[in-house]
Amino acid sequence: MASTLKHVAGKIVERPEEEAPVISTASYVKGHLPDPKRATIDYLTSLFPILGWITRYNTGWLTGDLIAGLTVGLVLVPQGMSYAQLATLPPQYGLYSSFVGVLIYCFFATSKDVSIGPVAVMSLTVAQIISSVDSKHPNEWSSPQIATTVAFICGFIVLGIGLLRLGWIVEFIPLPAVSGFMTGSAINIVSGQVPGLMGISGFNTRAATYEVIINTLKGLPRTTLDAAWGLTGLAALYIIRIACNKLSNRYPGSRRAFFFVSVARNAFVIVVLTIAAWLYCRLQNVGPPVIDTGLLKALAPQLPVATIILLLEHIAIAKSFGRVNNYKINPNQELIAIGVTNTVGSVFHAYPATGSFSRSALKSKSGVRTPLAGIFTAVVVIVALYGLTSAFYWIPTAGLSAVIIHAVADLVAPPSQVYRFWRISPLEFLIWTAAVLVTVFSTIEDGIYTSICASLALLLLRIAHPRGSFLGKVKVSDPRDPEKSREVFLPLRAGGVTNSDIKVEPPPPGVIIYRLEESYLYPNCSIANSAIVDHVKAHIRRGIDVSKIKQGDRAWNDPGPSHGDVATAQAANDAKPDLHAIVLDFSVVPHVDTTAVQALIDTRNEVQRWVNHPVEFHFASVLSPWARRALIAGGFGTGTPASDALPEVAPVVPYRGPLRGDWGKDDKIPVGDVEAPEITELQVSRGSSSNAAPLVPLDTPFFHLDLAGAVRATGAPGKPLSRAETTVKTAEDAPYI
Repeated sequence: MASTLKHVAGKIVERPEEEAPVISTASYVKGHLPDPKRATIDYLTSLFPILGWITRYNTGWLTGDLIAGLTVGLVLVPQGMSYAQLATLPPQYGLYSSFVGVLIYCFFATSKDVSIGPVAVMSLTVAQIISSVDSKHPNEWSSPQIATTVAFICGFIVLGIGLLRLGWIVEFIPLPAVSGFMTGSAINIVSGQVPGLMGISGFNTRAATYEVIINTLKGLPRTTLDAAWGLTGLAALYIIRIACNKLSNRYPGSRRAFFFVSVARNAFVIVVLTIAAWLYCRLQNVGPPVIDTGLLKALAPQLPVATIILLLEHIAIAKSFGRVNNYKINPNQELIAIGVTNTVGSVFHAYPATGSFSRSALKSKSGVRTPLAGIFTAVVVIVALYGLTSAFYWIPTAGLSAVIIHAVADLVAPPSQVYRFWRISPLEFLIWTAAVLVTVFSTIEDGIYTSICASLALLLLRIAHPRGSFLGKVKVSDPRDPEKSREVFLPLRAGGVTNSDIKVEPPPPGVIIYRLEESYLYPNCSIANSAIVDHVKAHIRRGIDVSKIKQGDRAWNDPGPSHGDVATAQAANDAKPDLHAIVLDFSVVPHVDTTAVQALIDTRNEVQRWVNHPVEFHFASVLSPWARRALIAGGFGTGTPASDALPEVAPVVPYRGPLRGDWGKDDKIPVGDVEAPEITELQVSRGSSSNAAPLVPLDTPFFHLDLAGAVRATGAPGKPLSRAETTVKTAEDAPYI
């Protein structure tokens, strides 16, 4: 019964009775999921990377983690309070985010260096979100509630992305786009903090960067005494850092001591600028987040940009330190860590936290050994919360502005890095420039969207317009042994890579070799089709003399030569070679889709209509089983006669009438009709030998392992196809070919 149903279904879908062996969906799924139970256990275990190393924890690691954790804590406390001010929140909310971030991250992290907590760009984004919601719904929700809701929703979204293993979407944003956005954001933040540094007020510091700079310059005469605190603090931060760097170079033996002095500069400046008493207080404002549906609706337009910043900055930092310290992160697991951190952090009324570049660099330089260092940093933060909360009132705003400017200024890409962008990829340099300019002259949100959209547009452009080359060959030899030589296939047109003085020999007459340099998919298949067909029409002899065809039988879009140029055109046509084979190099083509197969069929039809006889299509290095399956389904590779080949594999509108090619069976078509050429079948000989084992199945004689074998197999016009070049001799004295 089952076999009968399968036979009937095959008839309905017009499945061939004899088909070359291809990969099946069932075998593919079975190969990727051999043991679902084990895969489920591995997935659940992978959610907690700490289980992989905590059993090997030792005192050596403890020492490094303790030093790094305490060091980062000294920086995190003043930075957390400063960034809370940037987010228009009370200082303690920055410590709430700091405490939860470093404590929870270590359980889910795949990076030992990344430090989670408040960051400048995210803080500025939260401030803009709060301002936007307040302007549309004045006094309806408090600033901390808005910030906590953003943390909860964005954390939940990022957590979902990580659990579904969709972290690869981050790869669509290139490094220049991230750098451009970060540089523009840094300029935006610094310009917005200068008025607070100088005590200048009376204008909106959240406006476009260029407006803030202009208004700050206009407001310089209104500078207040706050500038004494701000400028002194900023100068002290830079003086301490520069002095410690120079002294550590002069006195290498005391380098470690100078390093920790430099590390403590943020805390030192804040303590000096803050004349406050250490009063005991308790950690307040802890409880489940209050999620208002009305607030969710108001936040909806702002959530995409907040989520992008949350995951983009963290993944970029984690990958950077993974490269520097020779380990590999898991982007999906990092997104889970960020998601859990922010979701749980909302219980402590924390606002969104993500990876910090400056603190991560400090953590790495401090000799951190494992992610467990975050626990020691959390201890420092919780002590500050218990001991310094009542002192927050006395912290000068100008001092916090100095800390922010000092921390953010390093995010601006140096000229050497920008020049490297230009040298590597001028187009990505333009994306970097656009991201910076849009962020400076508009908003951070617009800068993010500009960099992402420009990057995706460039990616789509590269996919839709891939490089493709018509190839020839040269012989290369080893200078140490000139008698040994081999053939190398290179583009016929010099592209600035190979030596321009070397002449590339064209392929044998009647053979065209074309290399595709991208996946053969629906956005770009028409490009390859046009390239091949145009090349054939320009360099290959036409099989029909159009001048001898009546005007009524000519195609409307191909009038042929005029009466005065008939002899010249015919002479030029006769001088061209006759085409009998096209070789396509698929060595870098991992994917082929339905539209591409249809385009390849169209190419074959157009080429054969031009030359008026069958043309062999050979494929070299089809290494993807799915690409092989798609080509076979389209009638390629197996030697299917042209008369039996499908004209369409996926017609948009199925045509129920007789095909144009079927009319010839009634012998009613004039012989001279250019649109109905008579095409004979191509006979294929499949050679075999008892002492030979085929490297590729004999069912697909037009698929070859390498380009040289494919070119040899084209033979000469009318010569049967031989498979000798793709077999391995099993006799002891037979060579590998």
